[in-house]
Amino acid sequence: MSDLKADLASLRLNEAPETSRKGLWILLAVVIVALGGGALAWRSANAAVEVATVTPSVERRSTAPAGTPVLTASGYIVARREAIVSSKIQGRLSELRVEEGSQLREGDLIARLESSDFVANVARAQAQVQQAAASQRSADASIQRAEADVAEARRQLGVSERLIADKLVPVDQLDANKSRVKLAEAALAQASAERERTVASAALARADLTYAQAQLQNTVIRAPFSGTVVRKMAEIGESVAPIPPGVNISTASGAIVALADLATLEMEADVNEANVAKLTEGQPAEITVEAFPDRKYKAVLRQVIPTADRTKATVLTKVTLIDKDKDLKPEMSAKVTFLEPQRAEAPVAVEAVPAKSVILVPQSAVVNRDGPKVFEIVGDRVQMRTIATGAVRGDRVIVTDGLAGSETLVDKPAETLKDGAAVKKR
Repeated sequence: MSDLKADLASLRLNEAPETSRKGLWILLAVVIVALGGGALAWRSANAAVEVATVTPSVERRSTAPAGTPVLTASGYIVARREAIVSSKIQGRLSELRVEEGSQLREGDLIARLESSDFVANVARAQAQVQQAAASQRSADASIQRAEADVAEARRQLGVSERLIADKLVPVDQLDANKSRVKLAEAALAQASAERERTVASAALARADLTYAQAQLQNTVIRAPFSGTVVRKMAEIGESVAPIPPGVNISTASGAIVALADLATLEMEADVNEANVAKLTEGQPAEITVEAFPDRKYKAVLRQVIPTADRTKATVLTKVTLIDKDKDLKPEMSAKVTFLEPQRAEAPVAVEAVPAKSVILVPQSAVVNRDGPKVFEIVGDRVQMRTIATGAVRGDRVIVTDGLAGSETLVDKPAETLKDGAAVKKR
């Protein structure tokens, strides 16, 4: 019986010390905290970022036959080359040789300003030039006289030196001759300085004369280019003044005439920015003016201005008139109808190619990361895609490669957004 108790006692576990149990609890707590922190960090790194989304818009180019109207816009007939002609200086008109409708060639006389004071300034400047020339001639004569005096003083000094060597004259005579040489040289230096001053005065007088002549020439106003006087804005006796650039013809004050080259007539039309993608430079068009609604003028789209008017959501286009007549006038109200351009005919027995689509994406969805990129939402994550961009249409840009047009894209992606990040739509 005692042996059995001894065996049972040998199998009993010894109780762990109190300090060992505390260490185990601390170790267990550290492990739990580390696992919780790792899980939290993993969850934070993989948390879905809330993003706004946009979708590309797809515009299919028309397959309508050439000459079919595409869209119509309103605008005005303008001269591509026109100018408000004013004087370079302020003055009063003394002569005006043109009327509305006058045909002018480049350099033709338009008007003259009162110029008596400018004529007087020119005469005074000419007198000053003559006076400066006379002063310069006098200075030249003084230099010649001073040079002669120096030469004579040096000659006399040489004679004195030879006579002193032969002991024929006293030493005082040599000193006097040396002094006369120094005085002659000083007079020559003074004459040279005076000549430099007269040369500078002559140059200044000539500059004043050139300026006075330019001011007098500014009283003569000539045509800057060949054209037609479309508006006379002053009469004889009125004061005119220089006009800053960009002044509207109807509000210009102080100008003399408005000149336009009617051979360069074209139309400016505002096109809704949503329709600009339908236009291409060189596209044919037809223009009608309200004054002659039964007439149609052939035209061609010359330029689509590369910026939009945010206040009107339009883009300015310039359409060149091919057909012109004498009845067309600048500032006439007009309408332009853009037509489908002529396309090359498809070969016979060849299946027609579907019309190519134009894909436009808001510029806010495009980021520059070693080239243009967009973030496409696929499932609950994003994929960064490289695209090729073309022309800008308002707040959208044409994507020429990289998108099909059916993708969902992240709008205004953050700089921290990475390829493969988890996202959720707002």
